[in-house]
Amino acid sequence: MVFQNYALYPHMSVRENMAFALKLRKLPKDEIRTRVEEAARILGITELLARKPAALSGGQRQRVAVGRAIVRHPKVFLFDEPLSNLDAKLRVGMRTELARIHRQLETTVFYVTHDQVEAMTLGQRIGVMKDGKLLQIADSMTLYNQPVNRFVAGFIGSPPMNFLSGRIEDKTPLRFSHDSFSLDLSPALASRLAPAKGRPVTLGVRPEGITLGSQPEFKAGVEAVEQMGNEVILYLKMGGDTLVARVPPQGAPRPGDSVTAGFAPDRIHFFDAETELTLV
Repeated sequence: MVFQNYALYPHMSVRENMAFALKLRKLPKDEIRTRVEEAARILGITELLARKPAALSGGQRQRVAVGRAIVRHPKVFLFDEPLSNLDAKLRVGMRTELARIHRQLETTVFYVTHDQVEAMTLGQRIGVMKDGKLLQIADSMTLYNQPVNRFVAGFIGSPPMNFLSGRIEDKTPLRFSHDSFSLDLSPALASRLAPAKGRPVTLGVRPEGITLGSQPEFKAGVEAVEQMGNEVILYLKMGGDTLVARVPPQGAPRPGDSVTAGFAPDRIHFFDAETELTLV
């Protein structure tokens, strides 16, 4: 197991920390030395073996904690939020390292995290939990594109999915009605949402599913703009709702502008307002 707070013995050197569990097993000294040096080589900490934990950076301590687990040649690794104590830059670097180590060791890893970016980038299969209940297990793109309910849809993705409350109106064609706009549903959506006629539902759309200047569904004011270099994050005010949109930097609006926006038809989700289960 690799702990969140490293759990290294402060009075022992890196070599002694990594060898401790093997000494308790009474393995031969030569085998202990071989295992420790091999793990140190994999983790790139060979030159640190004589140091004490106090002389190490956070990232180096985390490598030692991982190394202490590697030397035991386990069938399963348990990682308990191992990167949460590191700063943002170190977390990115350690994510890459952990992915490389996983490929090299070919050992199963159970990885617990509250950071959905870590889950999406490291997990081959991800389980999303809420209040002790396992809601969905799938690969990252299935969770992103086919969430089982509103919680999973809102948890996976950054910025998170936008949600708008409304009702399915029994019109021709079938229509989603919101306080600020109405959206005629495509035949494919209408056939799947027919059982929800007259019922309250929640429309969900991710930031990249909001388009400007085409397919006009609503008018909104630009409250704030975040310039990210390769993209722009817009905060749009529409009635009592605030929507987050991700758009290209070319020709992006400025704060205070008014825009006409719409939803990409293939990026819309619908959830039952009561059960929060996915309808589409």
